[in-house]
Amino acid sequence: MSSGVDAPGERLNDMLARVGLVPLDAVQVRRFEDYISLFVRWNTRINLSSIRDEEGILARHFVESIACARALPAGISTLLDFGSGGGFPGIPIALCRPEVSVILAESQGKKAAFLQEAVRVLGISASVHAQRAELIGARFDCVTLRAVERMAEAVGMAARLVGPEGWLALMTTHLGLAGLQAAAGAEFSWDVVVPLPGGDERVLALGERSVCWTSSAE
Repeated sequence: MSSGVDAPGERLNDMLARVGLVPLDAVQVRRFEDYISLFVRWNTRINLSSIRDEEGILARHFVESIACARALPAGISTLLDFGSGGGFPGIPIALCRPEVSVILAESQGKKAAFLQEAVRVLGISASVHAQRAELIGARFDCVTLRAVERMAEAVGMAARLVGPEGWLALMTTHLGLAGLQAAAGAEFSWDVVVPLPGGDERVLALGERSVCWTSSAE
């Protein structure tokens, strides 16, 4: 007998439709439901998010991250999610953009363990870097940041991991944007700012690095 409550994937699609985003297809719905189930279960044990109810988690984390995944430029093949935490936006990007190879960087051991389990369960094209992101000896087509501690400092470190003509993707608010853009440095041009669903004047700002950039550390 039905309980009358829609499955999480159906509710997620309803939320996407309400903010003008194309719903997930049937395969994506199943994989996002697996992610939702895993996230809610682990969140009771290791505090992946201060939001505890499933509806709030869907609205605050999942919808925003899916919007980010769809707004990222075409042609990205490598992406670093800097300070991934519970996997936002990195895991939704891997689910929505399977052509992108994603690295989830998370230095906190328990959160990194969750990310490793999520990658295993979901079978996504992603890997976990269970150390500080700035220690990665690589450059990426895109680096994302969302709700990272000491965000301005993190942006400065993340900027150095973006390759020439690569993208720095900041999920922040209109109020905090200018300071983060300054922290990234003068090598980035910020022509794309996309409103994100969920209120609080949330935006995705995309900064493209100049082709002529070279790292002073190299």
